Amino acid sequence: MRNLAHPARSVPVILLLALAVVPTVASAMDDNFLVAFFARVVIYAIAVSALNIALGFGGLVSLGHALFIGIGMYSVSLPAYYGVSSGWVHLALCVVTCALVGGLTGLISLRTTGIAFIMITLAFAQMGYFVIVSLKQYGGDDGMSIAAASQFFGLTLDTPVSVFYCAWLLLAALTYWVWRLRKSPFGMTLRAGRQNARRVMSVGLALRNYQLTAYVLSAVLCGVAGMLLANLNAYASPSSMSWMVSGELIVMVVLGGLGSVFGPLLGALTFFGVEEVLKAYTEHWMAVFGLAILAVAMLGRTGLMGWLERFQPAASRDAIKPGSPRQSLQSRQSIKEAA
Repeated sequence: MRNLAHPARSVPVILLLALAVVPTVASAMDDNFLVAFFARVVIYAIAVSALNIALGFGGLVSLGHALFIGIGMYSVSLPAYYGVSSGWVHLALCVVTCALVGGLTGLISLRTTGIAFIMITLAFAQMGYFVIVSLKQYGGDDGMSIAAASQFFGLTLDTPVSVFYCAWLLLAALTYWVWRLRKSPFGMTLRAGRQNARRVMSVGLALRNYQLTAYVLSAVLCGVAGMLLANLNAYASPSSMSWMVSGELIVMVVLGGLGSVFGPLLGALTFFGVEEVLKAYTEHWMAVFGLAILAVAMLGRTGLMGWLERFQPAASRDAIKPGSPRQSLQSRQSIKEAA
């Protein structure tokens, strides 16, 4: 209960639960835009959570994760073009393709580090973009509409409401899984490798294998987000593989808080929310938005979750005093986690 009282835990949980009633509120207000808007937010929160596994936990700054969103979208549109509407076929095609492409590109990219890693992931995404553009029979750079939405056990993702609930359930499950992953030996190894790769490898751990696994997991989850986005828009476009989409995902990760569990949700919600508000007031919203993102990055490197962590309940502050047993226990736990 003490943990839930902390704003860093309670605020994101409240936001996640509040999102579940958006379709009901939108129906009462007769506003279909709300459902479509928040469905997009939730879908991107899934993609940001996926990137957070590679970037926030593993320190892999990938500028090519839009490639997997595009693969997910075309995993729906291409089978639908041939009359295949089974969501299980779409999902299987998405997971297998993203895993294979993620494994291949990850093996090559992880042979490099730093700027080289960023550029090579960007290059792979651009390669995917130009491959899709060259397929003129599937719309080329104009994209292609989706004739049949994905169907799962009689549930058809052909309305914003159905896509929203499917995405919300997936986000809730993914958030819980990431919370468990963060504290698992796998997650601890990834986070330790981000801080000091040489020390991790010196104790006999194959860090590159951990990073490759994180990269592939991230790729598959991004692909699933692309599947949902394709059903929401009833359209697939090569622009989904643009480097700008990858850049937006990185911005959302940083905005919410690198390596945090609820950061992707806060980052996606803030990113799209501020964007919509600024669009209503000025045509030059991108300049204002860029300054706002810069301010967040400069004033708080831990993002929105870091700001929430600073607001500690008074009872907790009184209980944790210098030299107290609880303060000593937390210090030992922090040292153990850092190691």
